[in-house]
Amino acid sequence: MSERTTSISAQPSTEHGEPGQGREPHLARGLGNRHIQLLAIGGAIGTGLFMGSGKTISLAGPSVIFVYMIIGFMLFFVMRAMGEILLSNLNYKSFSDFAGDILGPWAGFFTGWSYWFFWVVTGVADIVAIAGYVDKLAPGTPLWIPALITPVVLILLNLPTVKAFGEAEFWFAIIKVVAILALIATGVVMIATNFTSPSGAVANLANMWNDGGMFPHGLFGFILGFQIAIFAFAGIELVGTAAAETKDPEKNLPRAINSIPIRVLLFYVGALVVIMAVNPWRSIDPASSPFIGMFTLAGLGIAAVVINLVVLTSAASSANSGIYSTSRMVYGLAQDGNAPKAFGRLSVRKVPQNALLFSCIFLLAGLVLLYAGDSVIGAFTIVTSVASVLTMFVWSMILISYIVFRRRRPELHEASAFKMPGSAFMPYVVLGFFVFMLVALAQAEDTRLALVVAPVWFLLLGAAWYFNRQTPLQQARIEEWKAADNTRPAATVGSANP
Repeated sequence: MSERTTSISAQPSTEHGEPGQGREPHLARGLGNRHIQLLAIGGAIGTGLFMGSGKTISLAGPSVIFVYMIIGFMLFFVMRAMGEILLSNLNYKSFSDFAGDILGPWAGFFTGWSYWFFWVVTGVADIVAIAGYVDKLAPGTPLWIPALITPVVLILLNLPTVKAFGEAEFWFAIIKVVAILALIATGVVMIATNFTSPSGAVANLANMWNDGGMFPHGLFGFILGFQIAIFAFAGIELVGTAAAETKDPEKNLPRAINSIPIRVLLFYVGALVVIMAVNPWRSIDPASSPFIGMFTLAGLGIAAVVINLVVLTSAASSANSGIYSTSRMVYGLAQDGNAPKAFGRLSVRKVPQNALLFSCIFLLAGLVLLYAGDSVIGAFTIVTSVASVLTMFVWSMILISYIVFRRRRPELHEASAFKMPGSAFMPYVVLGFFVFMLVALAQAEDTRLALVVAPVWFLLLGAAWYFNRQTPLQQARIEEWKAADNTRPAATVGSANP
């Protein structure tokens, strides 16, 4: 055959990571339609919206709504590219699998471990956020208590079964959706009744452009707004890590992915327009959540307390999703010989518990960050910037895999019932956008650090791959990939394995 529809990385493996033989137990397809839909919503509504949008508004002003719309528009194509490839071969467990199959084993290694590191870093940011909001709800609580308790709770949520995780994430997402809809409804009432704040500001849509226009800080301020906003979307690709545990993926994955534009317009743009119409953008505190500020302004004290709980829940939801996805990613890496074989074992409940415990240990880094930084929001900004670079790398690998997929496997692209719109040019447009995002991150000192940390990570990863590729299993996988690559016409070969 001139083209592969399966590969070593996409086939079931033995417990020792050797290809070609089945292993028991397999990951269970325990996530139904409502789980995957709410998982997608939970991934699209990140902690960055609740906690980071205040700073984003201070940087970009009302133009922040265009920032979120542009990012959401670009990421829709990343998700469509991911969906088309995943559905072309249901043996793929995640995008790390198809990156290794299409680009070569090195790509699966780099994508898988970078995604693991991204979620560990994100989990640390969530721990920081949780500690900050526990302090608001119960002033004087030592920061180490929530930072230590949260990983334990996450382990208990993820150890039983994948369905237990799906149920927990379903209700986490429901809470976030209800909170945002309640905020929008409250804001609409305040605007309709011309609510006047203690400072004399009247709730009106004209507040969006009355103070310096939509771009009060000019183009530079608009660009700065992308720094924190991009992190709010981190996790949108989460449904891709759940592909192997999703019931009826041909129906459920497309439905979840296609609803992304509506979610962005409603949850991001709708909420921020209401916030800035009620509360003039210059008066929004960049160091706190504008969601809490608006309910407090409305005189709904108990609602403000509830929103504090919602933001805390959102951070817990994000960390919960991160622990789920990292455990599955490390499990897949172990199956391919890219992680210790102990991480490739499943419990009797079909949960990769060793990989789960391994990832949870790293969340304790949140303790160090909380006591090393000057403020919770400062620590949050630094960590989220590093996470943003890592997630853009993963998104880029998805797009590069898609470009090569279309060129090398045109028959699978043509046969797809879920083709990516604008597939001939949009991957390049989105990759160009990610380059722009790196430039935006370089504009401020607190986000510039990410551009220093990320290269160090990739150097370490490169060194790890150099030694790992010498193992007999990796040499066999590389040779198989090269053999399949050499059966294709020379004109279609787009890359070589390093």
